[in-house]
Amino acid sequence: MNRFPVAKLPSPATLVGCHVRLEPLTPAHLSDLYAAGGGDEEVWRWLSVSTPRTQGEMGGLLDGLLADCQAGARVAFAVVRLSSGRAVGWTSYGFFSAWDARVEIGWTWYSRAVWRTAVNTESKLLLLSHAFEDLGMERVSWRTDRQNFRSRRAITRLGAVEEGVFRRETRRADGSWRDNVYYAMLSDQWPGARARLTARLAAGTSWPTEPDLAPSASGRLADGEGR
Repeated sequence: MNRFPVAKLPSPATLVGCHVRLEPLTPAHLSDLYAAGGGDEEVWRWLSVSTPRTQGEMGGLLDGLLADCQAGARVAFAVVRLSSGRAVGWTSYGFFSAWDARVEIGWTWYSRAVWRTAVNTESKLLLLSHAFEDLGMERVSWRTDRQNFRSRRAITRLGAVEEGVFRRETRRADGSWRDNVYYAMLSDQWPGARARLTARLAAGTSWPTEPDLAPSASGRLADGEGR
């Protein structure tokens, strides 16, 4: 018997809050997702992929993400706004290890219509709660473009700690090099972060949505997270 605690690996699940429902991402979400963010340069600004300008291009990104999920490298969720029942973005877990009890949150974007609403705050609350409380993770991490100061502020406000910079780790969609800043929250920091996020939602306020993302295992999807 292993004398060390081992976390559970993430698997498709449905996580429900007061404002959003995170449900397993499928091709059936494509129409909603294209309506939510297709062709919007600002939504995709900090992701290392080109802005999808047709539903077919959006479908290509979706298919790549689902291929990573099928390969066991990522678990992806559609972010569904409860007030409309429509998917307004997607998010995922990646870079996970049961033995090391770690998981990364990333490859996330949301429609500009839900920026500065409860959508991102509650989505992160649901993902963090599931990771720490259901899966038994000890570490949840993020990474973002060094130049994306809005993202960096928002990740810090979640309660994550900046850990360092990986220089020229990935390329942006235009081919330029991106330095990634790494952040993480540990299990003993989670109770305080949970209390702050819960209070923030109860007060009817939210922080700016942060772009953050890890690169896909396949390389079909690159790193960055939309706001």
